[in-house]
Amino acid sequence: MSKAKTILMPIPSRDFDPSETGIPWRILNAAGVDVIFATPDGEMGQCDHYMLTGKGLGVLAPLLAADKIARESYALMEASPSFQDPREWSELNAADFDGLILPGGHAKGMIEYLESKILQQLVVDFFRKEKPVGAICHGVVLASRSIGDNGQSVLFGKKTTALLKTQELAAWALTSAWLGRYYRTYPQTVEDEVKSVLRSKSDFLKGPNPLLRDNPKALSRGFIVEDGNYISARWPGDAHLFGHSFLKLLADDACS
Repeated sequence: MSKAKTILMPIPSRDFDPSETGIPWRILNAAGVDVIFATPDGEMGQCDHYMLTGKGLGVLAPLLAADKIARESYALMEASPSFQDPREWSELNAADFDGLILPGGHAKGMIEYLESKILQQLVVDFFRKEKPVGAICHGVVLASRSIGDNGQSVLFGKKTTALLKTQELAAWALTSAWLGRYYRTYPQTVEDEVKSVLRSKSDFLKGPNPLLRDNPKALSRGFIVEDGNYISARWPGDAHLFGHSFLKLLADDACS
């Protein structure tokens, strides 16, 4: 990549996923990409600490929480000047950035992010300008709720993936006895909501069973869907492949 690129990663004040932010940030940062964070009020965001530490998840922590690489990546990201001094959502303009990454998270603090009209319009602007957009897990929900001038979601006519219904319901069933609806952001599942805005339900691609997380030496465990300048992924276990795929998309866009 001959010229340094600047990517926007908006996050809520709290409860975003540490793996889905930290891992793509680390990949992009290592490649010389400047990642700019933004929060509702310009104050530093706080991730979902259940996901970061595993505390409260009991014996399920190794399966559900961030792994060692993700925790290390998040710590590096948290120490970065951009993360510690984010911009405010209201100040953002798609013209100032070369691409957009929409991370996910499922705890209730994500609602301000998923329902933000400011961010939804920003997503529309990125799609209108045909700039690279990457969305993972609940980040796809934000994209799906972003309605263009034609009255349709920016994902209408696109192929995509997102958190699978089987993943969401399984995590909820396994933890609901002590965490209640922690894993259910809304009554409707992510998969069902995203499918409802697509041209065809067949445009939602589930990929192979998400049994193992990917890592730098096993990218093939991950799954992403690429459609033009849009990349989507399902869960933290796809985050390495998602980050590398977005970096490639960014480089290809710079050459076009």
